[in-house]
Amino acid sequence: MCGLRVVEVAENDIVQCHDLAIGYAKDDVLLSGINLTLKPGEIVAINGASGIGKTTLLRTFAGLLDPIKGQVNIFGKPKGNRGEIGYIPQRLGLIRHASVNHNVMLGAKAGHTSAWFPFSRVCKIHALEAIESVGLKHKLRTPIRKLSGGQQRRVAVARTLAQKPRLILADEFLAELDEETLNIVMQKVLTYVKENNAIMILVEHDFERAMQMADRLFTAVGDKLIEIGEGIVPPNSTIVG
Repeated sequence: MCGLRVVEVAENDIVQCHDLAIGYAKDDVLLSGINLTLKPGEIVAINGASGIGKTTLLRTFAGLLDPIKGQVNIFGKPKGNRGEIGYIPQRLGLIRHASVNHNVMLGAKAGHTSAWFPFSRVCKIHALEAIESVGLKHKLRTPIRKLSGGQQRRVAVARTLAQKPRLILADEFLAELDEETLNIVMQKVLTYVKENNAIMILVEHDFERAMQMADRLFTAVGDKLIEIGEGIVPPNSTIVG
């Protein structure tokens, strides 16, 4: 794009995958030939049919699944540093008997201290800020099991924001939210990514919303990811791989 200065980005600031194939077995490959380089401040959305491999791709970036082929480098390291990766799964992984505050402080702890240390003052501050940012300060002491599905999803988002990650992996993180809350939470997360030069990879089934949030948009076709823009696949669209 004219007028932009090209800036070199160090390897330990980017997320990359090379010739990546993902799935659950060598005879069950879902997506293959994936080559990506993601830079600080970049938001990437992945759209496509159910069961095509979108969640599996996020789990591979999170280090929860090994690639069938190829490699993933998170900030210069295979699988990266777990404390630098914030993951919002579809199944939220919250502790149902614990309070909103406790769940979010666990996220803050994951990003800043050993899991064996007690909650530090910094963890408590980051947790409270994150809870306030998703509008749940009034539910601070409420057990997760007493929250609605949408409120639980907001807790999961707050848990990730409290972690202060460099990479956010989000799987349908806006599901079950009413329109007003959806817009608030979406803006909080996107603002965090831009202001902190983080990287975000999100799975979003709503194509229009994916376009609204992302700098780059990919859709899964067969076993490939195709990069698209402005809602139309151009004739020379780049097949990643």
